Amino acid sequence: MTSIPAGQPPETAHPEEPLDAYSRVVTSVASALTPHVAALRVQARGRTGRMQEGSGSAVVFADDGFLITNAHVVAGASTGTAAFADGTETSIDIVGADPLSDLAIVRGRGGTPAAAVLGDADGLRVGQLVVAVGNPLGLSGSITAGVVSGLGRSLPTLSPGRVIEDVIQTDAALNPGNSGGALADANGRVVGINTAVAGLGLGLAVPINTTTRRIIAALLSDGRVRRGYLGLVSTPAPLPAELAIRTGQRRGLRVIEVVPGAPADLAGLKSGDLVLAAGRAPVADAQSLQRLLFTESIGRPLPVTVLRNGAMVDVITHPIELA
Repeated sequence: MTSIPAGQPPETAHPEEPLDAYSRVVTSVASALTPHVAALRVQARGRTGRMQEGSGSAVVFADDGFLITNAHVVAGASTGTAAFADGTETSIDIVGADPLSDLAIVRGRGGTPAAAVLGDADGLRVGQLVVAVGNPLGLSGSITAGVVSGLGRSLPTLSPGRVIEDVIQTDAALNPGNSGGALADANGRVVGINTAVAGLGLGLAVPINTTTRRIIAALLSDGRVRRGYLGLVSTPAPLPAELAIRTGQRRGLRVIEVVPGAPADLAGLKSGDLVLAAGRAPVADAQSLQRLLFTESIGRPLPVTVLRNGAMVDVITHPIELA
């Protein structure tokens, strides 16, 4: 019989401790992503006319020096600096910002690390492990981990009646300066850009998906995003069982608020309506509606079908350009 020296149990003697596996995933993601996350510092003139310093994090997403961050981090600024964990520092220019998604693009004038790998938040599930990576001080980075605790949330913006739709809620705590940093899945792919603290122990992140990739492309080409505006706040909701069976559609968008005088209001949409389709296509989440409200939608009729008091109602909206 083979003896086992004390303190050296074979791998088969004791199953892997769950905490060990969890720790390995988190440390692996941290090691992979930290070099690609910068600490941003910008100066902008405040409402009083005095120069104020802003700070946050940003993620390198293209090998030619482009980084993605939050619009609120760079608001009012035109230049700044980006510092990385290896001590590299470079001046940056603000390429463009989109307050409605709270996303912005900056570009380093000097060398930057290689790009992080962008994932797809549409594949996320509630309960899935995620890791928040920021670089608030330009040192070794800030790492927190948790799970996706909610999907399809809305986050109010500084503009009355406007919200950032379809955000990810996580219990991975966001430290000061983590805004603009990466929210990554267990494989180290960036599935969100951290944007806000939603409450004690809760953070929110803008998802990386088809819609936000389109926003990024618009910021890169034009420095801004032209959007159609309806003026409604909504949340995903299940369809009644009979309707779900009849249509094969399981979810729609419940209208929570309609902005007075906005196109949705003028078309007759009401709080409590369940949006089933827009542009003759099923609507199951906020992204389904958002992808219809880019440049080509402005000023053109957009048919919307809702369920109201058990009956289907068709209205024609006319999105205006979001100011």
